[in-house]
Amino acid sequence: AVVSTQSAHYGRAGHPTSCMSAAEIFSVLFFNEMRYDNDYPKHPSSDRFILSKGHAAPGLYSAWCAAGLFDKEKLLTLRKIDSDLEGHPTPRLNFIDAATGSLGQGLSVAAGMAYIGKHIEHASYRTYCLIGDGDPAVMATL
Repeated sequence: AVVSTQSAHYGRAGHPTSCMSAAEIFSVLFFNEMRYDNDYPKHPSSDRFILSKGHAAPGLYSAWCAAGLFDKEKLLTLRKIDSDLEGHPTPRLNFIDAATGSLGQGLSVAAGMAYIGKHIEHASYRTYCLIGDGDPAVMATL
């Protein structure tokens, strides 16, 4: 939570309280539940994580930083013009499964990924989705 707040401060943007409200969830998922390989983030059997409340991206980036995917200095480049760490997650990064930002999209994306994984690919990966309090109020979620 502290590192995500620092990155939002240095980036002069972001939603630090959204990151802080998700810190425990990131911690439990990324370090106790999710299966993934830092050396091969897009491995077909890696678990999927969709951050529907995309404005909490600094928290997600902080979790991946703590997991060892990149160093803290990169985290402090949040939203800089030449940074890969944008204000909302984008799959341009090798550890992001779907772009989110507009509330309500993430749950539908995650449901589709989970369905495809189980019924089409017969894969072993699990799909996690973190929604915010605004997601249920948006029609894309229903």
